[in-house]
Amino acid sequence: MDWEIIVSSGLAFLAAVAIAWVATRTARQVTYVTLADGRRQERSLPILIRMMLPFCAFVPQSITGARAFEASRERINRRLVAGGYEGMVHPQEIIALRVLMPLGLGMLFCLLLYFAFPQMPGGLGAAMVERQFFIYFLILVLFGVIPDGWLKKSVKRRHKSIERALPFVLDLLTLSVESGLDFMTGIHRIIEFRAIDPLGEELIRVFREIQVGRTRKEALQNLSTRVGHPDIRSVTSALVQADELGTGIGHALRIQAEQIRTKRFQRAEKLGNEAPVKLLFPLVAFIFPAVFLVLLGPVIFQMWIQGGF
Repeated sequence: MDWEIIVSSGLAFLAAVAIAWVATRTARQVTYVTLADGRRQERSLPILIRMMLPFCAFVPQSITGARAFEASRERINRRLVAGGYEGMVHPQEIIALRVLMPLGLGMLFCLLLYFAFPQMPGGLGAAMVERQFFIYFLILVLFGVIPDGWLKKSVKRRHKSIERALPFVLDLLTLSVESGLDFMTGIHRIIEFRAIDPLGEELIRVFREIQVGRTRKEALQNLSTRVGHPDIRSVTSALVQADELGTGIGHALRIQAEQIRTKRFQRAEKLGNEAPVKLLFPLVAFIFPAVFLVLLGPVIFQMWIQGGF
């Protein structure tokens, strides 16, 4: 029996070393996306996603390309575009990752737990395999939702970056237009002198689309569809409406900048008002017990030493 424990522990150790080596090698890889003007911008993928992407080709096309997943592929593609990973990761690969993550890494993690703790009573060992299958199932489910969780987080992070930069960029574009420059020249100046950020990447794409022959209305509508953010939709709708009515866009840009800045202040006020409610649980669960322990702990310990309890 001792030899079985030694062999199982050795196998678990070797598997852990192999996973650590693969993870370290994968973490050193740098991935890029190509912007509309040909420049390459670095994009970081989670280590687990990068580790499993090469194995997506082994998932049958009948699964990833099935008609039943057509709506899911369209939704994933919208999130990839909004998150800035268009052309770098494909919707079929995300669907494949939903299968590979639990069946590959999830089952490997469960096996490592099983071999590492073969005889821990009531813990992560043989007793768990017999009486606590739901824990293994929960681990597999958690690994299965990693791709979708990463996509949602990427879109949210990119939207926050656009929210922060949009009022300032609108101010610059307003000054450019009101100083006598046209819309295209104003965008060109902005993307030329500003550091590349998510909003700058989208403006580069708008600029290139207009250059290759699309109308300003089409380029702005494509921007709204790609980003999928309410502030961007509001700005593009105002610009399209000003373009259709033949009015100057400088006034529309200024109004949009003020409205978006007001919305940002309102969001900040809302978060500030929600802060006391969010702090209530950690205050009751951690801070009050800590204060109680620090103040009364020595007194209780002294009374216990003296036999007061």
